[in-house]
Amino acid sequence: MINLVWLVPLIPLIGFLINGLGRNFLPKNLVGAIASLAVLLSFGISLGIFFELNSSEVKSFTIPLFDWINAGSLTVPFSFLVDPLSSLMLLIVTGIGFLIHIYSIGYMHHDAGFAKFFAYLNLFIFFMLLLVLGSNYVIMFIGWEGVGLCSYLLIGFWFTNISYASAAKKAFVMNRIGDLGFLIAVFLIYTMFGSVEFSKIFPQAASMVSGDSTLILITALLFVGAIGKSAQIPLFTWLPDAMAGPTPVSALIHAATMVTAGIYMIARSNILFTLAPQTLEVVAVIGLATAILAATIALTQTDIKKVLAYSTVSQLGYMFLGLGVGAYTGAFFHVITHAFFKALLFLGAGSVIHAASNEQDMRHMGGLKKKLPVTFLTMMIGTIAIAGLPPFAGFFSKDEILAHVYEHNKVYWVIGVIGAMFTAFYMFRMMFLTFYGNFRGTSDQEHHLHESPKSMTIPLIILAVLSVIGGFIGVPEVLGGGHWLSKFLEPVFQASNNKMAGLTLDHSTEFVLMGVSVAAALAASMYAYIRYVKGAHVPVADTIARPAFSKISYNKYYIDEIYNAVFTRPLDALSGFFYKIVDKRGIDGLVNGLGAGANEASKGFRLIQSGNVGFYIFMMVAGIIALLVYGFYKI
Repeated sequence: MINLVWLVPLIPLIGFLINGLGRNFLPKNLVGAIASLAVLLSFGISLGIFFELNSSEVKSFTIPLFDWINAGSLTVPFSFLVDPLSSLMLLIVTGIGFLIHIYSIGYMHHDAGFAKFFAYLNLFIFFMLLLVLGSNYVIMFIGWEGVGLCSYLLIGFWFTNISYASAAKKAFVMNRIGDLGFLIAVFLIYTMFGSVEFSKIFPQAASMVSGDSTLILITALLFVGAIGKSAQIPLFTWLPDAMAGPTPVSALIHAATMVTAGIYMIARSNILFTLAPQTLEVVAVIGLATAILAATIALTQTDIKKVLAYSTVSQLGYMFLGLGVGAYTGAFFHVITHAFFKALLFLGAGSVIHAASNEQDMRHMGGLKKKLPVTFLTMMIGTIAIAGLPPFAGFFSKDEILAHVYEHNKVYWVIGVIGAMFTAFYMFRMMFLTFYGNFRGTSDQEHHLHESPKSMTIPLIILAVLSVIGGFIGVPEVLGGGHWLSKFLEPVFQASNNKMAGLTLDHSTEFVLMGVSVAAALAASMYAYIRYVKGAHVPVADTIARPAFSKISYNKYYIDEIYNAVFTRPLDALSGFFYKIVDKRGIDGLVNGLGAGANEASKGFRLIQSGNVGFYIFMMVAGIIALLVYGFYKI
């Protein structure tokens, strides 16, 4: 089955071609079936690969497909790497991707661009699979750029809306900033190691000394790429704006695919980062700062999708925090559990929006628990999971990250727990505003309230089940588990584990840490219940003055406005100067002036061509006399 890995990305690519070329005449039911079946087949093959790899003594296979680039000493084969890390990513991308495809059949059924939408989804899956399967940084970079392109197409899918098109451009441009760092890092990697193949780079790196300046530079540039793709400070503002796309796009980008690419890339390059402790510290600090900043913004948002968007940014911050303290398994564990409950929450939000006649403002919702029972129950499960309450999936992964953080730096741990408390508060706040109390929308909206069709609710139920049981793949020893995930991923992180001390906390300390984080989450959720259910509090309208912090948080710390003032407007003014002065008056003026000069000169010279033979003889004689005079005076 492992030798058939090339089919995993190929089948969604075929689905893209069929639906893309036949978008104007294929019936909708067939389009949805083709796109969904393509991803399901890839999932089936990925499942077979996973079981074969799990039972095999060998845990890493490089599958060469063909020779691709041969230029001097540079050799880049087109080959795939199948190991525990890539096999798990295959299951996440194709499994969650399939559920999102099924959900989209119901959600996008009435959209005029139905076939085009599914073609884009298949193309997105293809590039994401290319990213995680590549056996070298060049193939990874192709997938990296491909998902950036597809995110642009999907975020701006409803491009006739100017703000949606602008959000797509913003995502594209901000990702290009990070991609430049990644590309320069690849050049430096080739210069230092003479190859871009993982199998040749990582063994060489393992023998190097910690703190090598070139390694620090390479990992810093790789991290710049991860910052752009995984939306960390300062390149995070594109992700909340990506809500402009249809809700299935939000789930696909935010849950299991594009935004986790940066986490995957650092996890894949773990030995390079382990030998660059200075970079790891920066990764931890940026991750922690992003987690807190995004969480404080989510506290006051009233758009249900914006709450989830900033939640994603915050959770990505926790993943980077885990990577920064060397908890590579814990960070990737959170990637898996986050894929389950965040896809569930976004699709649940889409179900709410679908039922409420495209209303996204939670202030105009309320009382939906009875009208949307399946959506409510599944979203409540997702909320409990992301809040980190046991025994749901988020509890195990977040606890593992916080345990490593505690051992690394106690201050980081305190801030991390505060962030976890914020997470519980804003997520339960979202649930209580949406599903409890009385309905606050219009009577027309209330009349149309209904549960979503089965094509939308079945994926919710499956994701809810995964959000409940997903954490059991990583139950720690302190709770009587064997942490299957840690043992499965051990071959990938073995070189780093040999150079870093493992978790040395005693069981009593681990129990205390778990108790503190769970107590903080429970306290925050209870406060949200008291405020929004018992107190029936509804956030005030935007036009009414808010308390100082609430106003700043609601306006996202004015970061977009700061970026506009510091970067966008000066660059626009500079480009305007170059266009109006340098280009139009300078370059165009010079070229047009030469043309006009030649034209005007020709008007004068043509008068000399009179056609009078006597005049020509006179001018010839005058010329001869001039030459004689010149020659006489020269002598």
